Amino acid sequence: MATTCSAKEERIKYIKGDLFTCPETDSLAHCISEDCHMSAGIAAIFKKKFGGVQELLNKRKKTGDVAVLNRGKRYVYYLITKDKYFHKPIYENLRKSLEAMKIHCLQHDVTCISMPKIGCGLDRLDWSKVSTMLEEVFEDTDVKITVYTL
Repeated sequence: MATTCSAKEERIKYIKGDLFTCPETDSLAHCISEDCHMSAGIAAIFKKKFGGVQELLNKRKKTGDVAVLNRGKRYVYYLITKDKYFHKPIYENLRKSLEAMKIHCLQHDVTCISMPKIGCGLDRLDWSKVSTMLEEVFEDTDVKITVYTL
C-alpha cells in the first residue's frame, strides 16, 4: 500500500483546516494512552471515525510503541505516549513512538502522514520541541508530514 505525496520538499507542511479532509491516501497519526481510552480531544474523533478499540487493545502495545490500524487505503497510527488517559506524556516516550511509526512507514512504503499538532492539545507538550523531534526522526526518510490546525 504505497502512497505518494505532492512533490513539496519540506518535511513538515502546515494546513489550516480539518485533519479529516486530508487525502484518503494519507496515513493519519495521533497520540493515545496505553489503555486506549480516547474519550476527549481529537482522540475521541479518531475513536468514532475508525473504531477498532478492541483491535488496538488486542495488540498489547506499550508506552513508546505505535499501534496501527489498516483502514481502506491508509494506515492509522496510534502513538502510545502514556500509560493512562489521565497521565501526561514525556518527550522520550513520544520520540520512541515516532521511531516505531517510522519503522512501520519504511516497511510499508508510507510517504505521507497527516496529523494534528501531536501531543500539544490536551497533553500540553511544546510544539516547537515536537516539530523538531519530527524533523529529526524522519530526516533520513521520504516521509512527508502535513500538520493540520483549526
